[in-house]
Amino acid sequence: MSYFSEHFFTGLIDLPWWGYIVVTLVFAQITNAAVTIYLHRYQAHHGLVLHPVPGHFFRFWLWLTTGMVTKEWVAVHRKHHAKVETEEDPHSPQVLGLRKVLWQGYEVYKQETCKLETMEKYGHDTPDDWLELNLYTKHSSLGIFIMVVIDFALFGFLGIAIWAVQMMWIPFFAAGVINGVGHYWGYRNFACADASKNIVPWGILIAGEELHNNHHAYATSARFSNKWFEFDMGWMYIRILESLGFAQVKNLAPKIRFNLNKAQCDLETLQAVITHRYDVLAKFAKSVKQTCAEEIRELRERAAQFDSQTLKNIKKHWLHLDAKFLKAQERAKLNEVLSKSQVLETIYSMRQELTTLWQRSTASKEQLVRQLEDWCHRAEKSGIASLQEFSRKLRYYA
Repeated sequence: MSYFSEHFFTGLIDLPWWGYIVVTLVFAQITNAAVTIYLHRYQAHHGLVLHPVPGHFFRFWLWLTTGMVTKEWVAVHRKHHAKVETEEDPHSPQVLGLRKVLWQGYEVYKQETCKLETMEKYGHDTPDDWLELNLYTKHSSLGIFIMVVIDFALFGFLGIAIWAVQMMWIPFFAAGVINGVGHYWGYRNFACADASKNIVPWGILIAGEELHNNHHAYATSARFSNKWFEFDMGWMYIRILESLGFAQVKNLAPKIRFNLNKAQCDLETLQAVITHRYDVLAKFAKSVKQTCAEEIRELRERAAQFDSQTLKNIKKHWLHLDAKFLKAQERAKLNEVLSKSQVLETIYSMRQELTTLWQRSTASKEQLVRQLEDWCHRAEKSGIASLQEFSRKLRYYA
């Protein structure tokens, strides 16, 4: 039997059954690293600078395993951040539905890449060298064909299965799970003006991309983990590259600090509140959660005209959203409920007022400090214990 026929079915490398699983997972992790480090944190958000060696390796690997073009991926992702949860968001499950984004995420992504306006407006500062223009972009499908040949040559027919997993990995986990589930289910550390969620505390399979709410809070940060129990595999890869001189971190999420001796708002408080506004809003929601639950419970008992779903939406969502994100019908229902509860009306209006502090571009810093101090003073005079406690803690931000 010839050497060729001997290795036609098994390939050049013969492995035990578990060896093929290891190879598949290793290949998948390299693709994860390429997406999260090169495309996402480096190209899209400039959270770090990559040395040309790993930078080009990642670009080459993505050409082989996904056929994705850097400019297209970056443009679609940047537009997602700019238009998040609106009709113009390329892949919001809040708009398109979770099922469509989860199972047709790649198709949704490809549709957006065909829009010239998206490419021109959001695809700037991406590679435009000879290789990018004449190989990676012009022949984006060629790499995929080369990869299937390589996998078959190395592992035989099992290599076709490895290749199939490679081809499905990013369309399912990135385009589907992160873009879909990551804006639908999970927990939130920060009250961003979108529906982003952290899917699970430990996400080795997708290299830290599962910490989606953290990312939306601090989009330019090279590190996605924020809490002690969160593990960002992509950040571990970046630290390894940094130790080898192949990466330089530019941006990290600022650390939250408190000064327990402060009794009055000052410029330091203002700057900290603006910088950590999503943390402030998350703590506000947590502080008043029990008060709102008790008030809604009483309201359900004394006001039968409010259906349980409306009260549930108010408790979980509407009280903690900016008014502009509510539909007209939702605003009408919310206002009707607020008219029956002074406590809920006060909490809601105080939250809306708090968000205007980082939206008023015409006010001077001194004016904003006075407004913040006035907000705290009125919160402490509200008679609502949870609001009073939050106000006192708000002054500690430093």
